[in-house]
Amino acid sequence: MVLVTGFDPFGGDRLNPSWEVAQALHGRDIGGHRVVAGQLPTEFGRALPTLQALLQAHQPRLVVCCGLAGGRAAISLERVAINVQDARIADNAGARPIDEPVVSDPEAPAAYFTSLPIKAMRRAMLQAGIPVEVSQTAGTFVCNHVFYGLMHQLAHSGPNGARGGFIHLPWMPGQGTPSMPLAQAVTGLHAGIACALATPTDIRDEAGALD
Repeated sequence: MVLVTGFDPFGGDRLNPSWEVAQALHGRDIGGHRVVAGQLPTEFGRALPTLQALLQAHQPRLVVCCGLAGGRAAISLERVAINVQDARIADNAGARPIDEPVVSDPEAPAAYFTSLPIKAMRRAMLQAGIPVEVSQTAGTFVCNHVFYGLMHQLAHSGPNGARGGFIHLPWMPGQGTPSMPLAQAVTGLHAGIACALATPTDIRDEAGALD
């Protein structure tokens, strides 16, 4: 099983590209694994319990949580999740935590690296003709909250041997610019998931940033 999650609409939008892509992938067979989609609320208080219930119900081998990063031109494969919530705006429930940890346990690490083979996935997605980049920050809003919470769960009590990470998607056409058509984003995620399932150890490939 491969679990792909997306968020519900946020900030007055009628749709969220992350959920549109997750729904489009739902039920597909990729590398002998069935994809199941799950929707997360864009809320600090409910997103992780919802994710934990999905992990328990499906026991996936691979978890790909997706979110929206309006203003980015490419699919962003996130490298690092940090243990901080610092919301510039309120979530869908009106919550706006500032300088609070995602996990309050004093032994929780400051950050987790993704366990997805993001360099290999980037290469596979580029070969499929999809604009893609490795991103060094998932922000400090609900996306990073879910990313950190996912990695903490997988490190401690998640499905045995499961790997996971977070991917940001651009706006869809009509939401803002730059944008990416749904079909292109779905093709990119399909290629990335297939690569992740077939790649136990990531490759060494330049994909860093200067700032």
